[in-house]
Amino acid sequence: MKVKIQDVQTVQPPYTRKTEDIIPLVEFWLAEEDERYRRKAIKIFEGAQVNQRYSIMPPESVFSNLTFEERNIIYSQQAQKIASEALQKSLINSGWEASSLDYIITVSCTGIMIPSLDAYLINEVGLKQSVVRLPVTEMGCVAGVSAMIYASQFLQANPEKRAAIVAFEAPTATFLKEDTSMTNIVSSAIFGDGCACVLMSSEEMATGPEVVGSEMYHFYNQTHMMGFDLTNKGLKMVLDEAVPETITEHFPSILHPFLQKFDLQIEDLTHLVFHPGGKKIVQTVEELFKDIGKDISSTKKVLREFGNMSSATVLYVLKDIIEKEPKANEFGLMLSFGPGFTAQRLLLKW
Repeated sequence: MKVKIQDVQTVQPPYTRKTEDIIPLVEFWLAEEDERYRRKAIKIFEGAQVNQRYSIMPPESVFSNLTFEERNIIYSQQAQKIASEALQKSLINSGWEASSLDYIITVSCTGIMIPSLDAYLINEVGLKQSVVRLPVTEMGCVAGVSAMIYASQFLQANPEKRAAIVAFEAPTATFLKEDTSMTNIVSSAIFGDGCACVLMSSEEMATGPEVVGSEMYHFYNQTHMMGFDLTNKGLKMVLDEAVPETITEHFPSILHPFLQKFDLQIEDLTHLVFHPGGKKIVQTVEELFKDIGKDISSTKKVLREFGNMSSATVLYVLKDIIEKEPKANEFGLMLSFGPGFTAQRLLLKW
């Protein structure tokens, strides 16, 4: 049973600023810190390789005294609006009726909604009453690939079916003004808000790249590497500085055995659909690939133009690569890292 990616679309939130225009807000935020610390923070923003980002609220509001409750209300309202727009945009581009979807997966870790986002999409977009729902939360940046793995497994078991994945993330809704730690500074410098939709199908006449295989890789005893701590003020970022080093150490085990299952080597990959977690992680992966002539230009482009949008980011990279119109029989590898600590992979063939 072949599973193919029918379409990928993205929608940006309504507010956007260049990084250079955010610097004054950062200086205001850190006004009580000593001058040396402030200079270090500004250098992190300036060197994050994120030129622009989008947000669900005005940047001034991001750095304001909004409570966790107030931010989450904005998150919920924007999630419903933007996710609905992304799903409808993808359905229209594919010529699909909303009622033809059999499976809906929504992905987000930057806010709390019960009912989950997929329940609202059923009503807003007009999905059928029997649609299968799966909200994916608490998986962070890796969840975009996770959702595609779950969708491909469902479709492989159910011929002639259709699935949609909608990943909506708003890291600005998790910003803690009280947290002036270097971890929060680094995360604020790289993150932005965004939404992506992927349509997949197991129909015989489906078009687009085929999902050849998938696999998850879990790092033992590394749950402290990244995630959120739930505090009375909101979600506090956890990001261990050893993440790039840990990725480098495990990289051969993550890639080689997986590719060997399909009689492939890294040299056989034409397209690297890699999640841009941040400058250091991008540099780490680029260093590992450069000796064999592989580039991650789409990854760097998405980081530069949108920042790290958690689970949605790798789907932006996938869209950029699809728009380059890969040739028939070329292989691509989707790869993301996230809380757990985990790496998840999806092998594609055009």
